[in-house]
Amino acid sequence: MSDAPTRRRIRAQGSAHDPLVMRFILDASIQSGGTRRFDAPAADVPLAQALFAVDGVTGVQVTGETVLVTRAPEQDWDGLKAPVAAAIREVLNRADPPLGPPPEAAAGYCDDAAVLAAVTEVLEARANPAIARHGGRVSAEAVENGIVSLRLSGGCQGCAASSRTLREGVEKMLRAAVPGIRGIVDVTDHEGGANPYYRGKPGEGPAFFRPVPHDAFSIEDGRIAIDPDYLAPRLGLTAEALDAGFRNGDVVTERLSGGAEGHLRIAVRGPARAWAAEILPDGTAHEIPSPRERAAADTANAALAARIRAHLQALPESGLPVTYGRLARALGLYLPGSIRQVTAALETTMHEDARAGRPFIAARAVGRGSGLPGRGFFDLARRLGRAPRATETDDAFHRRMLWASLRPRDGGANASEPQQRSVDASTRSEQQEARRAR
Repeated sequence: MSDAPTRRRIRAQGSAHDPLVMRFILDASIQSGGTRRFDAPAADVPLAQALFAVDGVTGVQVTGETVLVTRAPEQDWDGLKAPVAAAIREVLNRADPPLGPPPEAAAGYCDDAAVLAAVTEVLEARANPAIARHGGRVSAEAVENGIVSLRLSGGCQGCAASSRTLREGVEKMLRAAVPGIRGIVDVTDHEGGANPYYRGKPGEGPAFFRPVPHDAFSIEDGRIAIDPDYLAPRLGLTAEALDAGFRNGDVVTERLSGGAEGHLRIAVRGPARAWAAEILPDGTAHEIPSPRERAAADTANAALAARIRAHLQALPESGLPVTYGRLARALGLYLPGSIRQVTAALETTMHEDARAGRPFIAARAVGRGSGLPGRGFFDLARRLGRAPRATETDDAFHRRMLWASLRPRDGGANASEPQQRSVDASTRSEQQEARRAR
């Protein structure tokens, strides 16, 4: 029987990582449900029976609209692609459902839809109410074969503590509440946030490393193919909208400069988002921040750092140190995540001061409860070569850094503040009295 009336478009995509694997991608989902894996024909699964009947097929995995087929080493895809595609078409034209009844308890089966629903419920009921108090939010973007993709937003995007929040808090909570979870990955673009934390030094590549699945892209004769199921969500699009965008020019692909020798960098830009990756000589790839998002974030951070510097320089000593919250409000920052924007900009001023050999003006800002700067101030000071002395406490080190920022002409960054001097209200009064006496 001819399949011309119902001929389905099937696109074959090889794997740069494993030559024995080929993806056969359709225009629509093969059957609702989670991922199915087969190492041999299954009596009640027509698609598995048809594919294993093709000589040379040794493994089958079905996810959404994609059939992942593994061949025997002695076979080649030139002879297998057409028979495999024909078998898929034949089953989809005659069998309903092509994967048989949903085998809820079958080995290798993961009900991704159920896991996604359960994860979303736990996040909304238990995790996000607490995270919202810090201006952040965590959402479940997708589940594939039990691997949950989480995206952080608001104050969590780019936050230095986001990794600890995810691993020590959210991940433990989810694993305890949802047994079907096989893994959790953070798909947040921290580099593109208002407070980018995963940032390298100028001229260096990004500090985060998020591998691209080996079966999500391929290179053939210099042409790069990216699985739309993988790419579309990262651009905030559906697979259909992504395909239409490529046709009408709303989505464009370009090669980027930079990277190590032999590394290829590409970017795909959509109407609202951009995605970029670096492909290594061995055929593996990892995501990198898109230049547009990174540049915008760096520009905003630098502008805020300049405003903070000017404000701190203008404050009288009687108003120092100032809390992060009061500093944010003085700059007109009231939205959730403002404190993190301020602390990130303060870290930028520390880099600037270290390069110029100046005292840290960031020492003039502190947390509300402790009266000391956040942990990031001390960690960054060490990385910039201004570590506390051997027996110096955090409090003493901060007082010394603050005194240096107020008295740069008396020794600058390395000024030694007398240990009995404390920059509190009483000390400031003494300083004012001394100035009046002079």
